[in-house]
Parts: sequence; structure tokens; C-alpha cells
Amino acid sequence: MGNPSSSEAITNPDYSYTFEGWMGHDEKSIGNMQWGAFEPKRWEEGDIDIKITHSGICGSDLHTLRSGWGPTNYPCVVGHEIVGKAVRVGKEVKHIKVGDRVGVGAQSDSCRNRTGKCSDCSAGRENYCSNEGRCDTYNGVFLNGGKSYGGYATYNRVPAHFAIQIPDGVDSAAAAPMMCGGITVYSPLKQNGCGPGKRVAILGVGGLGAFGVLFAKAMGADNVTGVSRKVVKRDDVLKLGADQYIATDDEPDWAQRYASSFDLIVCTISSPKMPLRDYLGLLDTGGRFVQVGAPEEALPQILAFDLIPKNRSIGGSCIGSPGQIEEMLKFAAEQEIRPWIEERPMSQANKAVVDMEMGFARYRYTLVNEPEQ
Repeated sequence: MGNPSSSEAITNPDYSYTFEGWMGHDEKSIGNMQWGAFEPKRWEEGDIDIKITHSGICGSDLHTLRSGWGPTNYPCVVGHEIVGKAVRVGKEVKHIKVGDRVGVGAQSDSCRNRTGKCSDCSAGRENYCSNEGRCDTYNGVFLNGGKSYGGYATYNRVPAHFAIQIPDGVDSAAAAPMMCGGITVYSPLKQNGCGPGKRVAILGVGGLGAFGVLFAKAMGADNVTGVSRKVVKRDDVLKLGADQYIATDDEPDWAQRYASSFDLIVCTISSPKMPLRDYLGLLDTGGRFVQVGAPEEALPQILAFDLIPKNRSIGGSCIGSPGQIEEMLKFAAEQEIRPWIEERPMSQANKAVVDMEMGFARYRYTLVNEPEQ
């Protein structure tokens, strides 16, 4: 596949392919991942194996590679925006067949199959499962004890419930970052009534924020505003479909000028230094602020009176369930949503994650496995 090879590749005993990937080994792994073999979870008949063609680069990958959100269980293969072809399908799987184009997001299992499963899994909110059994797509542990490895790799093994068919009309390179980046903003927009009659601001127009602008506009919001620090992104954000743009570093009176202007704000910013109180002031009466960016440090402090006088509320949102990811992909196909994607060779993953860390992406990178020779 044009990737580094390993003389110690671990071969599936029943199939002639190997599980290899870019592994982080310590907190200095950004730009220093090493190619090698890994052992997937023990096969179960509810699983599928995916031959990976595309894997998006997400900010979560960087946080995990450097143990920013807590100690990482090294070695770790990151990547939870996976698209590829199903090459092995368990006997219990009904909705996927060999050869189907499928995707996997940030979560690979939950307690949904257990007796006494949690209320969230019972209600189809598997992304909020907090019981034993929840497993992230990388740096997690499945119920059978197997470690989860992500998409900077040749193959991925996952319980089929968390694999979603990619509809025609959505390119694989674009579908990959939708599996986490896309659903992370689609979910709070949908759940909070984004559509006609709503004025929506997207705070932080990077990889997540660009999706936020695209989805909010496609949902029919009356006004979609992109908010970022520098004026340099203005033209890009307007081309993405925003009605207006606010550059907070270059408009000194932005907080006063746009006070009480929005019904819904989705914040993708992952900096603990953001002007949170000023952002809350942008909400009109009854407005809601939803945080999806996850800083490695505490959020700034707010006061009760930032919320009380205008009946404002603040909350959070975590990825989406398999059902909601399927809904999002169908919506993207129907609305012909075209995110701005730059494809990068899987063999150059180290350079790509460094570029991501430096903020060069406009607006998402997708790693592409080279065809086998």
C-alpha cells in the first residue's frame, strides 16, 4: 500500500491481510509515530474487518498522542474517522455485507448488548454510555479485553453496530472527517433546532467550525455567522456559506456590537483562554451555548449573571450515536454538502499531523492509503 512494511506483521489466521499502522509510543509522538504491527481485538461474530482507504485527522488525535487529556495507553494507533471496504463480516451481522463501503467514528462499542444496559443505550444514545462496555475507537478496551486501535492503519476491526454504510453521493475523502468532526457539530445543531427562524454562530472556524457553517446553512438557519480570531479567514468562511464573519482580534468592539444577536452558539474552540463571558453575551433571550471543543485545561470562569438575566443556558455535546451519524451522512448526500478536504498520503502521516498541529489545515486533512502494488 506504499506504507512502511514490518517483518513482524501480525496476520489474521483466517485471512491473508495484516493489521499495521502508525503507532505513538510516548508523549512526544506528534511527528514521531512509528510504523508497526498490532493485534486487533479477538474476533467475534458481531464484528467486521475494514480495509481502510481513508482516515481523517482529528484534533482528538493530537490530544491523545501527547497524553493531553490524561495518560494514553501506549502504543496507540490514533484515527477515529475511518472509511473503507468491509472485507470480513461476522455471522451475526445483518446490515453490512462484504464489499460495502463503511465508516467508523469516535466510538466502537457500548453496553448496548448487555443485560441491564444503561438508559442511554436503551434510548439509542450510545454515545453517552458511561457503563463498562463503552469503547472509543482508539486508546480503549473492548469487553473481551481487546485493545482498540484506530485508522492510521491498513485494517480496522469493530463491532458492526458502530459501522455505518456510506451513501452514494458522499466521497470517501469527505465522509471520513464527517465520522467525528462532522457529527460533533451536526448533533448539537440538530438537537437545538437549527433551521428557519434561528440565528446561529459557530465559534472557531477550523476543522469543526467549517463543518458547523456548512451544516447550519444547509439546515436553513436565518443567519449563520462564523466567529474566529483573525480577519484572514473571512473570505473562506463566507465561501463556505456564512452570512457574516466576526474577527475578534481585529474588531475591538465585537462583543458590544453583536450582543444578544444569536439564538444558538456552537463553540468548537479548545483553548482555555477564550473570552467565554463575552461569547455568552452574544446570546439573545433564551439562547443556548453548546461547548464541543475540549481544552486540556479548565474552561474560563463565568458568573451566574452571565446567564440569569437573559435566560441563557450553557451545555455540551459529545459526538453522535450510530443512528445519528447515518442520518447526518444521508443529509450530507441530499444537500450535496462538500467540505473542504486536503488528501494526504498515509505514508506521510507524521508530516500531516505536524501540519495539523501548526494550524495549516484548510479545513480538514484526510489520510489516504495508497493502492497496493
